[in-house]
Amino acid sequence: MIEKVNPCHPDKVADRIAGAIVDQAYAKDDNPKIAVEVLIGHGICHVIIETTVSNLDEDVIVDAIHRIVGAVETDIVIVPQDMHLSDNQAEKIKCGDNGIFKGMPLTEEQKALSQIARDIFVKYPTDGKYIIDGARMILCQSNVNTQILKNEYPTAEVNPLGDWTGGTDVDTGATNRKLGSDMADSITGGGLHGKDLSKADVSVNIYAFLKAQKTGKPVELVCAIGDTEIDGHPYSEIVDIAKDFICSIGGFEKFAEWGLY
Repeated sequence: MIEKVNPCHPDKVADRIAGAIVDQAYAKDDNPKIAVEVLIGHGICHVIIETTVSNLDEDVIVDAIHRIVGAVETDIVIVPQDMHLSDNQAEKIKCGDNGIFKGMPLTEEQKALSQIARDIFVKYPTDGKYIIDGARMILCQSNVNTQILKNEYPTAEVNPLGDWTGGTDVDTGATNRKLGSDMADSITGGGLHGKDLSKADVSVNIYAFLKAQKTGKPVELVCAIGDTEIDGHPYSEIVDIAKDFICSIGGFEKFAEWGLY
């Protein structure tokens, strides 16, 4: 059983906005520290940013919000990162958070649903949510005639409530609220989005997931803030592996669209 949502789902919109802000931080600083929370819905987008980057451009942030979601009001708060957290990273790259992590190999069912979600989104780029549970498949896609999708997926349950509009005027979105969609059976104590690579929620999650796909076995890890080594590797290597993955898909905003798979 697995659920997947597409990049126009309100929670994914929030993740994408947070990712765009982290991308801006990396454009300003090679090694920024940043944490972003986004709540969006019904015409307004609230953003709270904690960061070491002193020259984030609020106009650029507003432009990113409007590009991703359209014309909404914005409420943006930018504050310095806590000095204790900053001091942890002052001398070298260390683990920036406490956490538990479990990377799991993807199942064929999970891979199949991810591809179905992408195939539908290419044709109909509107808010969507999809579920597979054995032989049962449920497809919800806003602003698409239900019969059209029934014709394309005759065995699926399509838009159980009928045609609907979706989007952030129907439902609110918040960062890191769709971790099941982002990670499948992998487990984390935190969220993937809106954070820099020093955060274990980002780097260790990515590392554990990639290792599980490579080995075909579960990967279980735990870390404490300030750790310099995880799974027998310097933390800087974990960060580099995660950075390569993020770069390979085009940055943090692109990462937020579909998560890890």
